[in-house]
Formats: sequence, structure tokens, C-alpha cells
Amino acid sequence: MRVGIGFERSGIVREAFRALGHDAVSIDLAAAEDGSPYHIRGDFFTVIADMDLDLLICHPECRYLTNSGVLRLYLGGKKRNGRDKQRWGLMELAARQFRRIWDLPIKKLCIENPVMHGHAARIIGVRHTQTIQPWMFGEDASKRTCLWLRGLPPLVPTDVLKKARYANQTPSGQNKLGPSPERAMNRARTYPGIARAFTQWAVPQ
Repeated sequence: MRVGIGFERSGIVREAFRALGHDAVSIDLAAAEDGSPYHIRGDFFTVIADMDLDLLICHPECRYLTNSGVLRLYLGGKKRNGRDKQRWGLMELAARQFRRIWDLPIKKLCIENPVMHGHAARIIGVRHTQTIQPWMFGEDASKRTCLWLRGLPPLVPTDVLKKARYANQTPSGQNKLGPSPERAMNRARTYPGIARAFTQWAVPQ
């Protein structure tokens, strides 16, 4: 299969598919962290226009869309202070980009993002298909993630860890990373267990 991984610099999802013999490439404005020759550096929409893909998986910018950061849309983090016009504009831009990905003429598509706030959801106008957790795929962590799927079945859990250990909702995995210049990038990494699960959508080579 010809597989495109949009907005990925880590190569984690790309390499999960390549390990099974698929022709997978990642696409991002930034260089590949692993220096892979199977990474295309450039504007996603420009690159994708010249590609004939069987499957596209995208991880678009989520910082302005995620529900956990919704109060940052307001001045001082307080709704009563009114909108932060700059951040609100960035949110609208990110939501329109998300919708632009969804509207691409690709039959098999997955868009991955954290739980989204209502402002972005209204702009996008498409509800997520499935909610997953890393602990459903053998990862000792909790991070609720949503998948928007077209032409694809929901992922089947592969190695479910005990949900009870996350019942108290204490931070785990990427959610407990402390402040650092690399925090946003590290929080955006796909867990390897989830990356391997994505290959459920691939036709065996």
C-alpha cells in the first residue's frame, strides 16, 4: 500500500507501516527526526496534491483545538475577560485546516487529535468516529485521543492493560511531562502501540 502520514516528523507511524513492507512516507514542514529518506519536507497540501495514496493518516496541529486549552482562547484564561483575538484567530485557522484535510478526495482517511472543544468542533462540522486510549494498545499511559475515520473501521484494541490503574485520572505518560522547549513536540508523539494498531488498516503485502 501507498501510505501517507501527514504532519509527522518522528517517523513512528511511518516506520510501523514500512516494517510490514508498505510504501509509507511522512510529510511535515520540519525535517525528520530520524533522518529517514522516506520523509518529505514541505507544505502538506502542496505535497499531497501530487501523491496517489491508498491510505492517509494525519496528525494536524492541535494546540488551538484541544479542550484542555480552551480557556487560553480568552484573555488571562478567563471567559469573562473576553476573547483573545489573536489566539481565537489561530484556532479558527487550525479548525479550517482540519476541515480542509477532511475534504481531501481520499477514500481511506484517519485524522487524529485530542478531545476537541466545541468552538473548533462547530467550525469543522464533523464528529469524531472513535475514542481510544494508549492503554488499549499495550502502553502504560492514559491520553484520550479521538479519531475521525472515513472508509476505515474503528481500531480493535490489541493489548488492553488494566483500566483501573487510571481510574483516579492522575497524569500519566505524555500528560505528566514537565515544562520544556520540547514539551509540545514530545506530547504530540504517537505511542508505538497505537502506531502498530494503525496497520490494521493496511492490506497485507
